[in-house]
Formats: sequence, structure tokens, C-alpha cells
Amino acid sequence: MSFLSKLFGEKKKTAEIAKNRLSLLIAHERAGGTPTADFLPALQRELIEVISKYVAVNPEDIKVQLEKQDNYEVLEVNIVLPEQPR
Repeated sequence: MSFLSKLFGEKKKTAEIAKNRLSLLIAHERAGGTPTADFLPALQRELIEVISKYVAVNPEDIKVQLEKQDNYEVLEVNIVLPEQPR
């Protein structure tokens, strides 16, 4: 561990943070909560913030929705990325 890491603390990786948030979403849903009312809009905003750090993306091109199919719930995330010049 470097001196700066000890001084400022280690920064968590974006993937780890996203995994933890999705785990919270699933736990909340299993407990009988309503994730669509609370979590999905916040998840969509956070995805926009994170993706915008790396790619210029239109916020309207990121959609998050939760669907029920039989006994399963499907969290669907659709992201339309702009084309890169070749």
C-alpha cells in the first residue's frame, strides 16, 4: 500500500460500487420493497454520471427498467453509445 493510499484511502473501483448497488437493489426487492419507485431512477442517474465520465452520451439514450416474467424479475439496462469515427 502506498503512502498516498494510506493518507487518502483507497478509491473503490466503479465496477465494485455498481455491484454493491445492484446487490442492495436485489435485497430490497426480496424484502418486498418497491425498487421502481426508489432505486431505478437513482440507478439511471448514476449510470448516466458514470458513463458520461468516459463517453459523451445523451442521457435519453440510457434506459433502466424492471420487468416481471413468470417467477423472475429482469433488470434491463439499455445504453445507446455514439458511434466512434474509424
